Amino acid sequence: MRITVSQSGEVTVVEPQGQIDSDSAKAFTKRLSELVEGGCTRMVVDLRQVNYISSAGFRSLLVAGKSLDERSGKLVLCGLSAEIRRLFEIGSFDELFVICPTQDEGIAKAA
Repeated sequence: MRITVSQSGEVTVVEPQGQIDSDSAKAFTKRLSELVEGGCTRMVVDLRQVNYISSAGFRSLLVAGKSLDERSGKLVLCGLSAEIRRLFEIGSFDELFVICPTQDEGIAKAA
């Protein structure tokens, strides 16, 4: 898995690519934690290039969301494919996150 990080105003945009599974979730969690600990309070995670997410990947997002909540920040997800969205719905994770169709909408929601 590769992770690209960019900035759009005050919003940090994280774009993982590939699979977020038990092998890659540790690195994903670590990178999200580094961003939050480094002062990021508004984050968009764009999942359009993610083709699979496991329970470990969901945990990574939950941990980041909790860390941001504790800092009065905001986590927004965007770009979910139909399959990834289905996984979110099965686990009722779609009720725990703000989810937008596009990165632009996610940035607007997080700002």
